[in-house]
Amino acid sequence: MGRDSNPVANRWLSTALLLLAGATQTLTFAPFHWWWLGPVSVALILLCTVTLPAERLFRAGWLVGLGLFGSGASWVYISISQFGNTSIPASILMTAFFVAGLALFHGIAFWAWGKLAQVSKTRRLLLFPAIWILGDWVRGWLLTGFPWLYLGTAQVDGPLAGWAPVLGVHGATLWVVALGLSLYAAAWLLQQKRPKVALATLAAGFLPWLAGPALNANSWTQVSATPISVATMQGNVPQLIKWDPDHLKQQIVTYLGLTEDDWQQDLILWPETAIPLTQDQAGPIFDHIESRLGPDSTLITGIPWYGFSDRLEDFTFHNSIMALGNGEGMYHKQKLVPFGEYVPLQQWLRGLIGFFDLPMSDFSRGPQHQSPLVAGAIRIMPYICYEVAYPDFVAMNARAADLLVTISNDGWFGDSIGPLQHLQIARMRALETGRYMIRGTNNGLTAIIDEKGQIATSVPQFTATTLRGEARAATGSTPYMATGSWPVLTLAAILIVFVREREIPAIS
Repeated sequence: MGRDSNPVANRWLSTALLLLAGATQTLTFAPFHWWWLGPVSVALILLCTVTLPAERLFRAGWLVGLGLFGSGASWVYISISQFGNTSIPASILMTAFFVAGLALFHGIAFWAWGKLAQVSKTRRLLLFPAIWILGDWVRGWLLTGFPWLYLGTAQVDGPLAGWAPVLGVHGATLWVVALGLSLYAAAWLLQQKRPKVALATLAAGFLPWLAGPALNANSWTQVSATPISVATMQGNVPQLIKWDPDHLKQQIVTYLGLTEDDWQQDLILWPETAIPLTQDQAGPIFDHIESRLGPDSTLITGIPWYGFSDRLEDFTFHNSIMALGNGEGMYHKQKLVPFGEYVPLQQWLRGLIGFFDLPMSDFSRGPQHQSPLVAGAIRIMPYICYEVAYPDFVAMNARAADLLVTISNDGWFGDSIGPLQHLQIARMRALETGRYMIRGTNNGLTAIIDEKGQIATSVPQFTATTLRGEARAATGSTPYMATGSWPVLTLAAILIVFVREREIPAIS
């Protein structure tokens, strides 16, 4: 497995192909939706890496991550430069650090891959899906986590969609990586003049893809026959004036105006921090809303919350969502965005550059195990912005709910692909849980998503408008809601132990 056995022996060519393989994965996600490129990317990665010595695999994995996050997550530059009061050179440097840091997850995973199977190409191939899944899982929680750009997310529009309610996004990712592996292995076996084995390998890789549509035809949850009328207001408030005291009143007027014809809807949704005042300052606004709402109508809105928390035994400041009218409940966001909602090591970083002093960047994390909001007889589990990206977190909390709501302010990311990816992630969460998801945003993409992860209705970005439609409550649980990602993670761990402990016949 030395340098001479590597099909891509030229180091510069290998570097370019690994960067390309990572960047190709971005094309599988919104707004491109070329989900079929996922296995192609994996096969290309294996072509460049499967015979590399272990000491060179860290660099190879880091290059893959650099290609992926450099193309798929560099939209953070917009929030740093345009809305973070940071110079262009500093914004470029911070974005580069962000991308390079995320790429380390791939580098470490590939390094572990090499250490676990240093001399056997067969072991390398068998271990690769397990290593990929465990690497994704660690990236989803370590240092608060970045559960973004999982290959399985793109399959909300692909043949593997049926696996999402069964094994979750990590299960879909597993089958994408397995097909990429079988493509590479089949090509190698054909080169070795073993066509029957190559065909069997390829067939095995495609089996989950063939089963996916059949699984997707199954209904894991029971969706109510009675629809709920929904109106979601998209205020399109410019981010630069969001927390400007001179524009706070106008924002309230905007949302009240957009709601003027919809006070009788069953459920009315305003987005994240639509009321740019803390709840103790917003009493007159609440009174006005309550006076306009119909007797069976519930308005749910994002709002900052400040006060004494019995559970935390302190005065706390939260990014929150609450229900008014024919509903009740308050939820405090648990998954906070570093620097956007809190500043790590703030005693050293505050004041260095504008980005470390963003408005509303001093929130506290909400307590665990919060109750759903209630709208009439319907239990609604809310997720604020980034929270919807955490698959197990969403699935666990959805167990107590009939309907899911996510509110966001994606104005931080301008006209980039970030908000489009965010909507696709929300669609995957609806598919995993078999529940409608209502997504309310400041400037798009506002949408109603059905229990199959498909968009029932939506409104264009960057317009002040109201989305009207219907949603349906659901009962029951999908297999994924019951187990979370543990079956896939356990399978990955068993595969590693099996491959490490057993004698594996060599193919090279």
